[in-house]
This record gives sequence, structure tokens and C-alpha cells, in this order.
Amino acid sequence: MSEERIETLKGIIRDLHAGRDMAELKRRFSALTAGVSATEIAEMERQLIAEGMPEAEIKRLCDVHTEVFRDALDAATPRALPSDHPVEALRREGEELTRATAGLRRAAEALGSPPAAGRLPAARAELEAGITRLATVEGHWRRKEYQLFPILEKHGIVAPPKVMWAIHDDVRTLLKASREHLASGDATALGADIATLTRTVDDMVYKEEKILYPMCLDTFTAADWDTVRLGETERAGAETARTTLAGAGDALALDTGRLTPEQIRLMLKRVPFDVTFVDENDEVRFYSEGDRVFPRAAAVIGRKVQNCHPPKSVHIVQGILDSFRRGEKDVAEFWIEVGGRFIHIRYFALHDAAGAYKGTLEVVQDATAVRKLEGQRRLLDW
Repeated sequence: MSEERIETLKGIIRDLHAGRDMAELKRRFSALTAGVSATEIAEMERQLIAEGMPEAEIKRLCDVHTEVFRDALDAATPRALPSDHPVEALRREGEELTRATAGLRRAAEALGSPPAAGRLPAARAELEAGITRLATVEGHWRRKEYQLFPILEKHGIVAPPKVMWAIHDDVRTLLKASREHLASGDATALGADIATLTRTVDDMVYKEEKILYPMCLDTFTAADWDTVRLGETERAGAETARTTLAGAGDALALDTGRLTPEQIRLMLKRVPFDVTFVDENDEVRFYSEGDRVFPRAAAVIGRKVQNCHPPKSVHIVQGILDSFRRGEKDVAEFWIEVGGRFIHIRYFALHDAAGAYKGTLEVVQDATAVRKLEGQRRLLDW
């Protein structure tokens, strides 16, 4: 990548954000080069953000950026890969999502144009099935967020993951809204939800194929792909940790006793909540394997905690950490309801004997069953 080429790309995007004619900009781009690589797009966006363009502005015109480069992106031939390569698995999921959007779009046609509430009862079952099928996008996107994005960030590619994650959250909001509008019988709002939802998912699948995967293939090392292959099962990472701890030997002297590394591992795996430790540099250093509420993958170790959260909530996370670091507060507590479960989330500041900030402990518990307890049950009743 030449700096001159990147500067020309940035000039085109700046003019785009300033409202210049799309056709003119596409002609300028065609004159620049017959093609553009995904890595160049990422570098161009990184520099624009570093120079002061807000990430929200990049996200706002993300689709328009793609339109400028579409001819070059369409001309790029997908790289042939072994069938067991992680990208091939992601591609297959993308194809399934495209079929899901097409099915949901067909189901929405039954509502008419404009959508009529009177047609909703007959179409309800098919619409509900279509929304449920499309909701499988969550698993696909979590693989991106927890496996691909941390490695891209490690290589200095930050802007595309943040923009994509923000769009993921928009779709999550739309899926929730579409279910609510289907339940309430609001055909007009439901039709608008589905139109935006299916278009956004289709556009994202295109960006994955044309930008994200080529960028990963250009950037990741063989070791990086090994990390991706660990997947969300975490089995390989857990086995590595187990081997290391088992060989550590002597018990560790703690404030109120001594425990071997193996005993500590077993305890952390068995507690009825999950814990994550973030050090004083805001880097994730540990997560427990046991009763997890939110998924983790091996690639998260060493990642900045700010990058582990959706862009819309990063400022809140940063505020908590800053407050802990200054010693203004030492606990932050939240609770949410997800899929009928009551989730209790707490952050605890960690300071050493001298008062120096040493990190934050996150404790997350599915407290649904605890919340329903009544009366008492004594030990002898067991």
C-alpha cells in the first residue's frame, strides 16, 4: 500500500461525506485503480478515524463506502480454501443467512404493500418462523466478535471491527423490535423492520465476503488461525491451562490457607457464576470456564476490555474503569433480563495494600432460580 494511494482513497471518502456526487466519486476511484484491497479500505478508515473523523460517521456512511468500491470488490475472486478452513465455515453460515433473509422477505410479501393489519393473522406463523431462522445470525456474529475481531485488533486493524459490531447491534435491536411488532399486530412497523433487517443482513454478508474475510486472510498468521479454530468451545485453551497448572507443583500461600493451582482451577470451574479478570492496563488476563452467561473465546486473553464491548457501551465501561482507577468507587452493579433469565452483573475494583489500582473483577451470575426462592430450606432437609 502506497501512502499516495491511501491519501487518494481518503480524499474520495472525505468528499463523499461532504455530499459530493456518487457517480463522480466512482469515476475518480476507477481512474485511481482497477481494484482496491480489503486491507487498503481498513487502513484508509483507520487513518480517517485517527485524523478525527468520528467512528459513528464511518458507520453512518458504511454502505455508501461499499458502493463506491463495489465494482472493484465485485471483480475480486474469492480465495479458494480447504473445506475445513474457518473462513469456509463462516461462508457457509453467510449463505444460510442469505437464504433466511430471502425467506423472511417472501413471508413479509403476504402483508401486502402497504402492509395491512388484516393480513397479519394468516401470515403470522410464517413470519415468526422466518424471524427465528434469521436470529441464528447471533451465533455467526459472535464468532466474528470473539474470534476474528480480537486478532484483527492485535494487528492494528480496529475501525472495521468496531463499525461491524455497531451494525450487529443495530440488527439485534431490529430483531427484538420485529418480534414485538409481530406480537402487537403492528403490520406497518413490522413491514418496515423486516425490510431494513433483511437488507442490513444481506449487506453485512456481502461485506464479510468482500472485505472482512480477505482482510483476515491477508493479515492472520498460521498461529492466529489456530486460535480461531479453538472456537467458542474453548476446549484447547482449557486443556493448555490445565496442563500448565497441573505442572506448577507446590501449593500457593494465600491469606487464609494454601491451595494448589489444580485446586484453584477446579474451584473456579465449579462456582455457580463466571468471573473475568482485567488487569491495571485494561487487558483481559483470565476468564473462568464454568457456568458462563456470556461467551468467551481464547483470543480474548490480552485484548483490551474496551474492545470486548459493543461500541455503544464502551464509554460506560471506560467510565467504570476510570472511577475504579481514581478510587472514587469500588463496585458497579447491573441486572438485566435476557431470554427469560435474570442476569446479575457486578464489577469489583482491586487495589493492593498500598491502594494502587490492580485491575477489575467481573462477576456474572444467572440469578433466575435464586430470585424465585421463598421461605427456607435447612441443611437437614437435603
